[in-house]
Amino acid sequence: MSWKLLAKIVVIGGAAGFLSVVAISSTLDNAAGEKPLTASEATPSLIARGEYLARLGDCAACHTVPGRPPFTGGLRMNTPIGAIFTTNITPDPTYGIGSFTLTGFDRALRFGVSKGHTLYPAMPYPSYSNTTPDDVAALYAYFKSGVTPSATPNIANEIPFPLSMRWPLTFWRLLWAPRPAPFKPGSLDPVQARGAYFVDGLGHCGECHTPRALTMQVRAQTRTDGDAYLSGAVIENYFAPSLRTGGHGSLADWSTQDIAEFLKTGANRYGIVFGSMTDVIVHSTRFMTDDDALATAKYLKSIVDNQAMPFMYDEATHQLLQKGDTKKPGSLVYLDNCAACHRPDGLGYERVFPRLAGNPVVMAPEAISLATIVLEGSLTPRTSATPAQFAMPSFAWRLDDQEVADVVNFIRSSWGNRSAPVTPEVIAKLRKSIHSN
Repeated sequence: MSWKLLAKIVVIGGAAGFLSVVAISSTLDNAAGEKPLTASEATPSLIARGEYLARLGDCAACHTVPGRPPFTGGLRMNTPIGAIFTTNITPDPTYGIGSFTLTGFDRALRFGVSKGHTLYPAMPYPSYSNTTPDDVAALYAYFKSGVTPSATPNIANEIPFPLSMRWPLTFWRLLWAPRPAPFKPGSLDPVQARGAYFVDGLGHCGECHTPRALTMQVRAQTRTDGDAYLSGAVIENYFAPSLRTGGHGSLADWSTQDIAEFLKTGANRYGIVFGSMTDVIVHSTRFMTDDDALATAKYLKSIVDNQAMPFMYDEATHQLLQKGDTKKPGSLVYLDNCAACHRPDGLGYERVFPRLAGNPVVMAPEAISLATIVLEGSLTPRTSATPAQFAMPSFAWRLDDQEVADVVNFIRSSWGNRSAPVTPEVIAKLRKSIHSN
């Protein structure tokens, strides 16, 4: 949503607006055309299925934070109108969801409505709207019977009145959130459909990898909504790269096995996970079955743009560095700070220090991810498949804005990489943003 627009709605709408929107919301929510869900017996197999689905939905990443019991929330999410804190979703009847019926649980999960008010869309219910009734029931069984209840109070949101009023969010939900409906495969083959169900649904990949409109809804919820779908977007001082096959900066050079391996381990021959995607790997996708990981990969590889082209490595930069030629801006900074791990040829060491030549993150339309990694450093995830962790230190203390811009531009224009440059002024703003967080 546009937070300024929301503020105007709150001030102008008044009580009449509140009553109108409640009536409209009730009418539309009750017109879903679906039979009421019936809770099944919480058998061990159903609870296990629900636990797996909760991992695919990455529920723990937002609702489990250090210092609090599992699934009791408390994660701070900063917004332009104040801080939102995630809530307790254990089966505690007072602070959690212990009093929820299956229908109430479904309304929160797929409709974004809980206890009579619309949820903030930080809860990705627009994506969860495609969840099938069987999977909703499995998730309900898990959270009701497979999660330990905890009487941990929720943390109050830090949003001042009148922006704290919830009813204007209903306008956003009715205008921009898709009508909840169980997933339909359409013309996709069974394997691709399995992947699409995860990508568009519980995996909520588009919440980060699809750009948003000024009113903050994703511009394309599914692939039929246009080319913006999974085309990449800026989020949290990073650029979540394109998940399409569409040339440089996309998955054009990745095979289905490369994608599946990345989902399961956070690394492959082309790169290593960084930023908030690390939490996705650790809390969610590393638990995927091999079949689900491969189905996801096959679906993503089916999204092909006309301009798809493979990366072509260029030896010129490597040869110049071997000769000690550092005339190109940023080359000496690279040799002094980066080459020991990523090598003068930019090919790095597979699954340890990622290659920079042909790396989609390096070739992305936005330089923000590479610049943030230089400033903040990075740490590889620890999973059962990758028990050893490798760290890249922060260079914010060592390099000034001009030097960071130079080395980022050097990397983005060497070894066959062809990406737009970044200015020291942009680096200065990014540094300030990182420091403020």
